[in-house]
Amino acid sequence: MSSGQKPRAFRINPEPLPGPGVTTTPLTARPEQARIVEEPFEIVDAADGVAVPVAPRRRSPWGALFLSAAGGLVSLGIGLSIERMIADLFQAAPWLGWVALALMGLAGLALLAIVARELAGLRRERKIERLRQSAIDALGSRDHTGAQAVVQALSAFYADRESLAPGRARIDAAADAILDVDARIGLAEHELLAGLDRQARNAIATSAKQVSAVTALSPRAIVDVAFVVFAAVRLLRRIAAIYGGRPGFLGFLRLARAAVAHLTITGGMAVGESVMQQVLGLGIAARVSAKLGEGVLNGLMTARFGLAALNVCRPLPFVREAPPRLADVAGELLRAAEPDAK
Repeated sequence: MSSGQKPRAFRINPEPLPGPGVTTTPLTARPEQARIVEEPFEIVDAADGVAVPVAPRRRSPWGALFLSAAGGLVSLGIGLSIERMIADLFQAAPWLGWVALALMGLAGLALLAIVARELAGLRRERKIERLRQSAIDALGSRDHTGAQAVVQALSAFYADRESLAPGRARIDAAADAILDVDARIGLAEHELLAGLDRQARNAIATSAKQVSAVTALSPRAIVDVAFVVFAAVRLLRRIAAIYGGRPGFLGFLRLARAAVAHLTITGGMAVGESVMQQVLGLGIAARVSAKLGEGVLNGLMTARFGLAALNVCRPLPFVREAPPRLADVAGELLRAAEPDAK
């Protein structure tokens, strides 16, 4: 700094600082013009009961544009090929052309039915997601009206299940007596979802034991991989059906992607206080037999995937009910490995 320049001070307030020999330069931006931009974060309930903040991903539109354009080109090519084939059949023999037209009509009718089923499955999945998000918003803002709307929507969602009729009746009877948001949503969770949670836990435990037994006894790795994938697909569909989802092919892919993302976020195989139990159980099993260790590992991974699928398919977050942990669905698997090792 040259000796001819005087020191300058900057402050948000445009009023100059008093004092001799000091030149103040106010900032051009006023405080009321300052703007704070908040990046939204999504809160994901982990399988071990830990809330994990996840920054939203920014998706590029080019991938969707490419898939749409390529799909349109393929559809045009198939349509032109079918039209030429039918025209050739009419030229060769008219009755063959009519048969081809009838078959094309049946195929179009079946395609419409498949599309309708896919759209219905996607709409039902999005309804479950909106219910869960509305419940999270009501709990976060302490919105009693929003919580009441969530409970009513959940009761309407399960209106076709006769087994949940007593729970819906108890919710309706206690509707005017509950003023707390947590208590209202917790009552709906207990009356409508507690039994479904038990069914989902039993399905996860059964699938984990089957995967562990099959992969421990199968002679080839390709059989292990095929059965693990098959069990994961069947388990995801089973959990979705338990909570009221009816996913088609596209809906299943959407659920599988969400479950895998949830499993990745929550830490893969082991998170929380059950880490030592998993590591010790697997280590003991691996010392006895490498195949037994592989079976235990595959069973644990299946159980972890099932817990992630449960959190994705459940229409409400865990409020009053305890979220299932790995020991709840794979504890028998770990206990079965220890006596064999001893």
